[in-house]
Amino acid sequence: MKALLKLFSIAFVIVLAVNVGGCQPKVATPSEAQPPAAAESVTVHILTMDQAAMSTDEEEEIARAFEAENPGIKIQWEFVGYDSVHDKFVTGMASTPPAYDAVMVDVVWPDEFINAGYLLDVTDRITPEMKAGIFPSAWLGVTRNNKVYGMPWLMDTKYFFYNKDILQQAGFAEPPKTWEELVSQAEVIKSKGLAEYPIAWSWIQAEAAICDFTALLYGNDGKFLDDAGKPAFNNDKGVATLAWMKKTLDDGISNPSSPIYKEGDVETTFIAGKAAFALNWLSMYSNAQDPAKSTVAGKVGIAPIPVFEGANVPSSSVDGSSAFSVTATSPNKDAAWKFLVYLSSEAVQMKYSAKQLPIWKAAFEGDNLTKLESATTIGPVTVPAFLAQFPYANERPTVAYYNEASAALQLALQDVLTGKKTPQEALDIAAAKWIELAGK
Repeated sequence: MKALLKLFSIAFVIVLAVNVGGCQPKVATPSEAQPPAAAESVTVHILTMDQAAMSTDEEEEIARAFEAENPGIKIQWEFVGYDSVHDKFVTGMASTPPAYDAVMVDVVWPDEFINAGYLLDVTDRITPEMKAGIFPSAWLGVTRNNKVYGMPWLMDTKYFFYNKDILQQAGFAEPPKTWEELVSQAEVIKSKGLAEYPIAWSWIQAEAAICDFTALLYGNDGKFLDDAGKPAFNNDKGVATLAWMKKTLDDGISNPSSPIYKEGDVETTFIAGKAAFALNWLSMYSNAQDPAKSTVAGKVGIAPIPVFEGANVPSSSVDGSSAFSVTATSPNKDAAWKFLVYLSSEAVQMKYSAKQLPIWKAAFEGDNLTKLESATTIGPVTVPAFLAQFPYANERPTVAYYNEASAALQLALQDVLTGKKTPQEALDIAAAKWIELAGK
């Protein structure tokens, strides 16, 4: 276990102070003729996604529990699809005061938001206990130039899900370890009529496709940028990876709807028993094992994501971590920060660990690990799966122009998957756009 935990440790130094800001309610000035007025209530507006990780019902429950402990603070969530969070937040920052006091920040957004002055520097609010207790890798998403701009909340990665019954009926004792082996198994599964399209992907023209491409690209010893910071995804490794994706569609191994599927569509297809394999976030396992929602409950396995033959790594996934940050111009900074500390606390994360595992190191050690595994019926599977997969979660580029760069690459993937361009042509166009964006 210690060896696995060491994989999470990345050395970086942050100068820390000890105090966490708390909100002191404003009290009305008493009048000689009237009794003192009641404390003024502060409403904290928070923007976040309504997919993956904790459910919206769980987040509402956490907010109500916090309010009970902090009568002067009200929490108002706004839940939107992941793909809407970025633009909705940017639009909300145009008003004074801003529309949101806090926001969920994906691991690929901090550079842009920090450069724009959107996120509050909370370095002096981070306690030594927070710094020492949370996985160092969780801090990376909100740390720039030794300054911290948020509270880590989620460490997530995509996983390889498979239908145990379908594999057994096809005559396979284990899931594939390479993508070539997956193709071989898929051909047998298809030929036996066990699944018309053995694997489903979230390859819609959105960030979801970039996440799948990341896992495939790094699993082929490829990368997004070279050592000089120039695009490298259009080299032979990137071209071969994208060509493989297109071929699986042409050969009927990948579901033909994959180019319009988001992660939710992949989940729907898999839990309906229509796919033998799928890549998705950890939250899918909870739903897939729920008999009230799924036709494959009790038949779901999780394994490390395959890589291409000859790759220098045993598995390859994508880092889907996120944090919550306080808006720099919020009039309710202290109240917002107090809630974010509560939301990310070890106690809260342990209690709501069914769909997202804690960011705290102690949760994976000794008696706490036993408690974590037994906290839900899925713990004995998801905890080992996380420890096996997260060390191979690859980062998407942390550049200030990422959102526009991602859009260019999304278009390239879509043009190839729909047969409009060749892999080399499409990736070269995207690479040229990345160079243009980097030069601005």
